[in-house]
Amino acid sequence: MAVLVTRFARRDGREQQSVLVEQKASINGSPELRYELVAGHGVEAIVNRLSKWVVFILFASIILLRHDGTALWGIIGSVSNATLCVVLKRILNQARPATTSRTDPGMPSSHAQSISYISLFAILSVLEWLGTSKVSMFLSCLIIASGSYFIRLRVSQKLHTSSQVVVGAIVGSVFCIFLYTTWNSLLLEAFEASLLLQTSVFLVAAALTLAFAIFVVLT
Repeated sequence: MAVLVTRFARRDGREQQSVLVEQKASINGSPELRYELVAGHGVEAIVNRLSKWVVFILFASIILLRHDGTALWGIIGSVSNATLCVVLKRILNQARPATTSRTDPGMPSSHAQSISYISLFAILSVLEWLGTSKVSMFLSCLIIASGSYFIRLRVSQKLHTSSQVVVGAIVGSVFCIFLYTTWNSLLLEAFEASLLLQTSVFLVAAALTLAFAIFVVLT
């Protein structure tokens, strides 16, 4: 730390303040927080940490508004998408950027994959409800812009490389389209005709929702 003080002693007050911020972060014992504050990314770091709650609220809102078989299928698909990401990470086993203290694999980005899945599911739901209109186009663009921003934060915060978030976004989007198409073309009719299937899908979706809520709280 003495090296940093000497290094910046001849510069202006702004950089000296950065040294003080770094010293304070060191006392708090958080290398990742120290990097984010010194780099001037404090606000984005907070937004990044809140992103999972924002995405969770968006997905929960869509599910509550739909309250139908497609919503239940969307829940099952969301957890399946997260599981797929874990499998891909173990297979690809690509390291995260050296600037982060996290040691788990970074390819693909689980945040990017989940955000892309949920964002596209929301867009497809909006288009299903409102059709192709000015309102639906506005909402769709808003969802895309918000999702893209949250995904970009994973790169700006040095938690993933650009390729890791791009791959995650592509996988999440393709997986959502596959599940949405499969449901509407193959399963929806059977779901509406069978009480047993409706009950089974509901119970599976409820169990996965509880598991996901616990995961969000604990991580």
